Amino acid sequence: MAVLRVKFTKTKRDKLAQVLWILNWISVVTGIILFSLGLFLKVEINKRGELMAERDVQYVPNMLIAVGLIACAINFLGGKICYDCVDTTKFLRWKLIMLPYIMCTFFFTFCVLVGALMCYTTHGELEESLNLGLTQAVRFYKDTDMPGRCFLKRTVDMLQIEFRCCGNNGYKDWFQIQWVSNRYLDMSQKEVLDRFRSNVEGKYLMDAVPFSCCNVNSPRPCIQQQITNNSAHFNYEHQTEEQNLWMKGCRHALLEYYTHIMQSIGLTVLITWLFELSVLTGVRYLQTSLENVLRQGDPNSESEGWLLENSFMETARTNLNIIKSLGKSNQIDTSTGTVHL
Repeated sequence: MAVLRVKFTKTKRDKLAQVLWILNWISVVTGIILFSLGLFLKVEINKRGELMAERDVQYVPNMLIAVGLIACAINFLGGKICYDCVDTTKFLRWKLIMLPYIMCTFFFTFCVLVGALMCYTTHGELEESLNLGLTQAVRFYKDTDMPGRCFLKRTVDMLQIEFRCCGNNGYKDWFQIQWVSNRYLDMSQKEVLDRFRSNVEGKYLMDAVPFSCCNVNSPRPCIQQQITNNSAHFNYEHQTEEQNLWMKGCRHALLEYYTHIMQSIGLTVLITWLFELSVLTGVRYLQTSLENVLRQGDPNSESEGWLLENSFMETARTNLNIIKSLGKSNQIDTSTGTVHL
């Protein structure tokens, strides 16, 4: 028994073909939107690529770009098919193509759904990439005279200013690394040498942060040096002076930023998937109703359309038997060494 059987008059078939022609052109526009969103996301990720570890986070924008281009091509062809299907005689030229077209479009809509889900499932990989990348960037902050790293100081400073963050996980990250280059330290001073000697790894560590960690909204001048030393500053208690520095870590700030973008894109792609699925459903009804008209031989007669000619179970069973028969036809006879085709 056919699934979701619907009767169509000649007028209804023509109207369905006309509506699907319009919807396919709208789908071409949605394909352009998907392509643009993928391109936008790729640019945003590449903007801060030096702050990310070598993790495969580019597959989401690449998937959206590919799906967008395919959507334009498939729906352009779909628009042409639906336009010709207004005339039953013109349907004959597309009769053999429509079923493969519907199958390809079904696979394409599945890819759109995968693209939408990928926007929601890359949180963990993105966080790991940012964590490793920012850890390296903070560590090499001082290497302004080394090729390949000289740009990192400016990049990190601009990041902390723009996203109002400090360090990877927080401002205390700067206490654990040497972020001032030796070329700017006076080695003749006893205080500097003592600080080097007090560290097991021979690093110049201090409870200080770069200027870009300063909160511009703080009512008092920014305290960058001796942050944990209350006696070094008048009327100061570092446990309560949270507004003097940005408290949020840059990993968390960037993760929030990219998550918001990906969730917004994911919602748009999900809506696009629902729209493409509805168009595919309409094309399937148009195809089956027109094929039944050809069987009846009267182009003006009523005809039935459906999504599946048989029930879901029967269709699944039939497809499974086809797959099994294909597998058996390609088996190799191990005893004779011949191939059965």
